[in-house]
Amino acid sequence: MQKKRRERIKKAAILLMAVLVLPFTGACGQTATVSVERAYINDNGELVLSYTDGTEQNVGVVVGEDGKDGADGKDGADGKDGADGKDGVDGKDGADGKNGVDGKDGADGKDGINGADGTVTVINKGSNIAYATSKGLQSAVSIICTFTPKRASSYALEGMDEFSSSGSGVIYQLNKSKGDAFIITNHHVVYSADSKTEDGISNDIEVYLYGSELETQKMKASYVGGSSYYDIAVLYIKNSEVLQKSAAVAATISNSDKIVVGEAAIAIGNAKGQGTSASYGVVSVDSEHISITSMETMETQSFRVIRVDTPVNPGNSGGGLYNESGELMGIVNAKIIDSSVENIGYAIPSNVAVNVTENIIDYCYKKDCESVQRGMLGISVQTKESHMKTEKETGHVYLEERVEVVEVVEGSLVKGKLRAGDVLKSISFGEETLEITRQYHIVDAMLKVRVGDEITIGVLRDGKEVSVKVVMTKEHITEY
Repeated sequence: MQKKRRERIKKAAILLMAVLVLPFTGACGQTATVSVERAYINDNGELVLSYTDGTEQNVGVVVGEDGKDGADGKDGADGKDGADGKDGVDGKDGADGKNGVDGKDGADGKDGINGADGTVTVINKGSNIAYATSKGLQSAVSIICTFTPKRASSYALEGMDEFSSSGSGVIYQLNKSKGDAFIITNHHVVYSADSKTEDGISNDIEVYLYGSELETQKMKASYVGGSSYYDIAVLYIKNSEVLQKSAAVAATISNSDKIVVGEAAIAIGNAKGQGTSASYGVVSVDSEHISITSMETMETQSFRVIRVDTPVNPGNSGGGLYNESGELMGIVNAKIIDSSVENIGYAIPSNVAVNVTENIIDYCYKKDCESVQRGMLGISVQTKESHMKTEKETGHVYLEERVEVVEVVEGSLVKGKLRAGDVLKSISFGEETLEITRQYHIVDAMLKVRVGDEITIGVLRDGKEVSVKVVMTKEHITEY
């Protein structure tokens, strides 16, 4: 990156720190990942794994030197499974056979050292952190926003004609042939209270792909819409040759309702504005609410987030949080910075981020709108009971809640249909049905509802299952 660009990024990192610091502050660290570098069978027929840290592991005998099991018998050198037999050196499973050194599963085959699933690439895709990180990097972008300061802002008083902020983003939708893409990021990445623009949004947004973080490979992005309430913004890149020629892909989205405590959490973003990097940790809390006070606006906002011990830094804002399969599980947006705290970071759950993004695209793309339009049922709810549930197949534990209606507002969409004391069990619209086992499920679902949708709400009332049907109207849509 050119010197001028580096200077702008350095300033940008300081600005982003201000967004994240109050009331949070944080410490940083990184966990090294050790992976298999090479696998081979020695002269004794033993499988040896060689790791990236220089150590080796002898797994033991997996096949005889010349035969399946022995030197001279049925499985020996000249037998069915011997040197020229099915499982021998030159046989189906031997050095030149289907599973041998040069075969389908051998050193040069599909699963061998140079193959798609071999030791040079990945032995177990599903649990390999390096593979997951590589997958995440393909959808990761760095973002630099330039602002013109207001006349009374501190930047204007210092005589600066412009100032910048840096952050990260994730490719949500991609049309490679056209060079078009929708990008998810944080609202606070593209917004500044000191901006001269009417809505505070930068009118100069640059996006860079991983590995292409050069001035000559920048892509201009336009602002589609966003919400400070959810801290999500959507950007659009149109007709980019950089995208057309790139290896970039859209992120694979995971169901954040299925996140479990202890699973891998990989943060990929533009940490400290120095270019895209990755850090690794685990999920500490699958869902909780936090309050963040912005140093810019001094406003306090509550967010539902995933808590992780993954190190995140200023500039990670808007970047992806990925699971061990490389699927997007959240959008990083905050951390705690305090001398008594180690590695407490937060990410907006992928289900919320995607629902907000789809809402913005539907209501705002090529339309006179820049905000989230959320449906309102007109009820208040609370959790009456909560307990741990164990999934038999995996042994994972989840929380399950009993969500009850506390109040139905006068003039609301469900007035006369829902009652205080109703236990919410499910909500359906279109062909989609969502079970309500956590209080946030009913709130998140309303981001997916559009004007004209018929909504069916399943409740438990006095021990009996009851279905309530309503149609969402424009009057019951609220802007966020």
